[in-house]
Amino acid sequence: MGSDHYFSASPASAENLRRIRVTLAGRDVEVTTAGGVFSPDHVDTGTAVLFANTPPPPPGGNLLDLGSGWGPIALTLAIESPHATVWAVDVNERALDLVRRNAAALGLDNVNAALPDDVPDDVVFRGIRSNPPIRVGKNELHGLLERWIPRLDERADAWLVVQRNLGSDSLQRWLAATFEHGYSVHRAATGRGFRVLKVRRHGSPRSEPIDLP
Repeated sequence: MGSDHYFSASPASAENLRRIRVTLAGRDVEVTTAGGVFSPDHVDTGTAVLFANTPPPPPGGNLLDLGSGWGPIALTLAIESPHATVWAVDVNERALDLVRRNAAALGLDNVNAALPDDVPDDVVFRGIRSNPPIRVGKNELHGLLERWIPRLDERADAWLVVQRNLGSDSLQRWLAATFEHGYSVHRAATGRGFRVLKVRRHGSPRSEPIDLP
């Protein structure tokens, strides 16, 4: 593959469009994928673990799929929350084209596939779901999360799935240290070699559990 990665802006590899059948939000659907994007032949294991260990998304507002690939997370959010606006963000132009194709084919008009710089600065998110691109390197990954997690709305959550042997525990510690004020970070689930991490942005005043008598 050389320097051509699924996180390349314009993959040099052959597009090699293909149709695959997958289950998204309980629906058996057919989607288009291609070479030069992440997991082109199926819904990858990490994303499946994320789906199995997160609550239903908020019914409205803006939702973010960070590192969308061909769109399994964004399409699922759009199906489950038809009144929400789903932002599928990726640096890979081929991936964004696939998200647009798949959203149109599934009749989902609430998906915006966009480059990071094309998301308006005033958009805040009621929820983030992400299988982040760990292999871009630690500095790039940290910069990505430092850019997007602060755009959570108050009392909103980011759910991230990270492979355990690719540094999920160290990432959890970094998140807790970086987002120390106004946020909480914890491991929500473990499965099939992956961790699901939850980052909550608290409100003002901070939301606290109610002590029942």
